[in-house]
Amino acid sequence: METPVIRVKNLKKYFRVAQKGEGFGAAVASLFRREYREVKAVDGIDFDIHAGEMVAFLGPNGAGKTTTLKMLSGILQPTSGEASVLGFNPQERNPEFQRQISLVMGQRNQLWWNLPATDTFLLNKDIYKVPLDQYRLILDELVELLDLQDVLSSPVRKLSLGQRMKCELVASLLHRPKVVFLDEPTIGLDLAMQKKIRAFLKEYNKKYNATIILTSHYMDDVKEVCDRVILINHGRKIYDDQIKKLISEYAHEKYLQVDFENEVSKEALEGIGKVVEFGGLQAVIAVPRAEHAKKAAELLTRFEIDNIDIQEVELEDIILKSFADHV
Repeated sequence: METPVIRVKNLKKYFRVAQKGEGFGAAVASLFRREYREVKAVDGIDFDIHAGEMVAFLGPNGAGKTTTLKMLSGILQPTSGEASVLGFNPQERNPEFQRQISLVMGQRNQLWWNLPATDTFLLNKDIYKVPLDQYRLILDELVELLDLQDVLSSPVRKLSLGQRMKCELVASLLHRPKVVFLDEPTIGLDLAMQKKIRAFLKEYNKKYNATIILTSHYMDDVKEVCDRVILINHGRKIYDDQIKKLISEYAHEKYLQVDFENEVSKEALEGIGKVVEFGGLQAVIAVPRAEHAKKAAELLTRFEIDNIDIQEVELEDIILKSFADHV
């Protein structure tokens, strides 16, 4: 079996945080004697990721997602444990390692505000020592994929948020990294722009077999881009498997969304399953996953149906349920 591109073993990151008491007296006392508490941002996680995988790395705010990505990219030193990316120890910050990875943070800006994005692109070309011919080829390709031809000469401050995010991606991918860490890459973008970014990431992965780890609060990012999900909570890994398996393990129901030709009563539907939504001519009914076909047939037999859709439980609800099981 091939060696994983990313290997993490019992990785930990603890922070020592000063305690602040309430009131003026406590503030004065803290000047002379401070008390500290230990925060376990990452508390002994393990996982392997192979070349070309697109993995969603998910958890609530403060779960340790960004801290982990920063350790894997060499920005933070772990308290203990092991991490290997492309055969390198990220904490050594080997230039050869840095030329093969990229960290894209949706809430951080590397572009120069008053200059065109191309100035940042040229700087990154020199930082990563990309030959000029290769730079031009990659830039043209990324600009075409992201449809940026008309904005490259404009100052960054005049670009929309979506255009800036696309330029951030270009700046981060000019050296064609083998491993890409994406921290909330679609945050704040409208739905159309989110969709374009997702399509680009899938195309980039397919074309270059890039390994991508994605954190996001948008479940559409996860469903449309990733096949595998790693869930962490309170710094600990609680799930690591294919998204389809997560759904089968935690989604024990399916939803029947029904449009009726004539008004029906809620009581008449309760024999079919749990009525989640009801409006007389429309209803959403939760039924056991294994019986959804049988329950749909029963509805068609007992009522005049205009339309019926069988839907999966939302991935966000499944993930929330998995977190609740590991509190």
